[in-house]
Amino acid sequence: MTDYLTVVTTTDAHEAAEALAASAVGARLAACAQVVGPITSVYRWDGKVERAREWQVVLKTTAERYPGLEAHIKAEHTYDVPEIIAGPIVAGDPAYLAWVSEEVGGSTAAASGAVDRSDG
Repeated sequence: MTDYLTVVTTTDAHEAAEALAASAVGARLAACAQVVGPITSVYRWDGKVERAREWQVVLKTTAERYPGLEAHIKAEHTYDVPEIIAGPIVAGDPAYLAWVSEEVGGSTAAASGAVDRSDG
């Protein structure tokens, strides 16, 4: 497994997406999060094809912190079965990846030293 992940979830309201992003970053489970939307989601639920207006939350974290982030999303989410998918970050700026590690308090480090990264 890669050391760094992008984790995606969706919510039904902008406020819920921002709250989820802020709580995950505040808990040091993600270094940063972007809220994207609204988007239109099309999916099958209870045997029917549904359409919904949603907001996507994209979070950056480490593989080490992923289990905690997944549990946090499940605990804070309003959906019965929230989308929680993680994809590997296969390449990235070493200073940015070091910042991700530093912000989530993990031991993974792509580069040494503190990094000033305020724009997520």
